[in-house]
Amino acid sequence: MDELKKVTVQILNAFTENDKGGNPAGVVLDADALSHEDKLQIAKKVGLSETAFISRSDTADFKLDFYTPTKQIAHCGHATIAAFSYLKQLGKLKGNTSSKETIDGNRKIEIQGALAFMEQLAPTYKEVTEKETDILTSLGLTKADLLPNAPLKVVNTGNSFLMIPVKSTKILAGLSPNFDAIEQLSDHFNLIGYYVFTSDTMADIDATARMFAPRYGILEEAGTGMAAGPLASYLYDVLGIKKTNFQIQQGKYMLPPSPSAITVQLQVENEKIAGLMAGGKGVVEKHLEIILDDEVNEAAK
Repeated sequence: MDELKKVTVQILNAFTENDKGGNPAGVVLDADALSHEDKLQIAKKVGLSETAFISRSDTADFKLDFYTPTKQIAHCGHATIAAFSYLKQLGKLKGNTSSKETIDGNRKIEIQGALAFMEQLAPTYKEVTEKETDILTSLGLTKADLLPNAPLKVVNTGNSFLMIPVKSTKILAGLSPNFDAIEQLSDHFNLIGYYVFTSDTMADIDATARMFAPRYGILEEAGTGMAAGPLASYLYDVLGIKKTNFQIQQGKYMLPPSPSAITVQLQVENEKIAGLMAGGKGVVEKHLEIILDDEVNEAAK
């Protein structure tokens, strides 16, 4: 390169619980001039599970591209929340509604007080019966650890996640993930990753979960909005919990713990989920200066 590019990456913790914990995401403003290769290199150097790149859009308020350290993905919940929380704080949102263009189409965004919500699609479900034993083995689980009458299912509201319901927080905390096996099974079912959860929680929390996505370079993630939407759909459709507002916790049982709070609001028509909004709060932590084709300046300013 004749001239090195310096890119500022804002780091926000999304889905914070009482402004603490949460899942960090990178956010890059004015990314129009960055190539696919540039974005991949930046995401790898930032080293977080996802980085969002914001650029101009002809069809929505903003265009968002999402990158893990290894590849581009269609949607990312916590990076969306981070991006729109940051845009709100900068005064770049005109009102309480907005929209994002993605490689998988446009989605609505809502701002409710300090929370940002993103639209997801109506859920679709897929059975995994033929691989159930392999799935359990990949987590160090047995059939006895599963919640009764709660089948494992792949749920997709924009991205595919495997829902795995276990009986207790003790079982959830004691998982022994085999990441090579999880990656192979995730590839087989075309998943982002596993979402292992339990309803054995405090009264104000509907489920607490752990998310494993080694296929995308993410061993475990603290808060995954694109997985919380499928989980709320599963709770409604499969477990028969007929309400429209769910509180999902994630990250409490990872090491080190980073509890995240994700709110999911289902849009139900004639007892069928027509769509949903998943959201939370984004809090600015720091920023990094990334030099493309050079080392990251890790001094947070």
